[in-house]
Amino acid sequence: MKTSTTVAFALQRRQLTLWLAALLAVLLVSLTLAITLGPVRIAPQQAWLISAHEIGTRLGMDLQPGNWSTAQFQIVWRVRMPRVLLAALAGAGLALVGVAMQAMVRNPLADPYLLGVSSGASVGAVSVLAFGAFAFAGELALPLGAFGGALIACVSVYLLAYANGRLQASRLILGGVAIAYCLGGVTSLIVLTADQRELANSVLTWTLGSLAGTRWDELGLPAALLVVGAALLLTQARALNALLSGEESAATLGVDTTRTRRWLFVLVSLVTGVLVALTGPIGFVGLIVPHVTRMLVGAEHRRVLPVAALVGAIFLIWVDVVSRIAFAPAEVPVGVITSLLGGPFFVWMLCRKNARERLSV
Repeated sequence: MKTSTTVAFALQRRQLTLWLAALLAVLLVSLTLAITLGPVRIAPQQAWLISAHEIGTRLGMDLQPGNWSTAQFQIVWRVRMPRVLLAALAGAGLALVGVAMQAMVRNPLADPYLLGVSSGASVGAVSVLAFGAFAFAGELALPLGAFGGALIACVSVYLLAYANGRLQASRLILGGVAIAYCLGGVTSLIVLTADQRELANSVLTWTLGSLAGTRWDELGLPAALLVVGAALLLTQARALNALLSGEESAATLGVDTTRTRRWLFVLVSLVTGVLVALTGPIGFVGLIVPHVTRMLVGAEHRRVLPVAALVGAIFLIWVDVVSRIAFAPAEVPVGVITSLLGGPFFVWMLCRKNARERLSV
């Protein structure tokens, strides 16, 4: 006879499979609708026919053009498709970073935007744009600069929050906010003192978080990084569970907390830096999505990580849709929409945490 533990494990796997299948279906529908919605409406079947024709042509197939105009082709393939795919990649990546950070620092309010990691990446990226830093890296200069800035910010916040041999939750949030404000000032100083007049306008839009103007050649690096990062985090799901339970519990389970946190800092900084280099700092995705995911599938990271990636992708796709059509003909940066959603969510989390602390007294 099967033990109760075996039965419970089988039920959890079945539940996870159902969630993943449902979310993949929702993601596919979201991708389709996001491509079709906009000032110029495109029929869903036409969007997929255009995409299939272009993919087949690039694979060497001799296909005849379909019944669509040049304008429709440009809108679907050149404008909306890469933008929607980048939204999905960025949403999934930021969600995974949020999950990792919350486990790494044992704080449910941790987020790359709130803890200043995104601000550090912004300083690095703007330094590349203004001063030509890392010019030797060519097209990788911007991601490299953003990664360096994110890593410095991440380590700085950690050092500020580490006291008396452990991480202090209150110091973590305060230190992160302080670092974010300081680095935001550094970004503004670089923009204002740079000789390039066009830099101010482009950086202003970029620092609010924008997916506009995405090109196909920009998708390869974040896609590869997302796959590798997700795989690495899944292999460390047990360590993440241990870190979330506390230093002593992690040590008892044989987890080297110092070593694990070090490489997690590097991974979180790398993913955040690359995404910020492409989209600008998009806040609160890494805060909202992990909590929604845990409400759905619990706190075990083997379930949280894949579900959070899909939920994050779906979430940012629809935020981008709202940013494009809600205020048409104007377009609002996606970072503005996520801030409007994330601010109240952050307040709700604080109130919920305070209520729990009162009940535990």
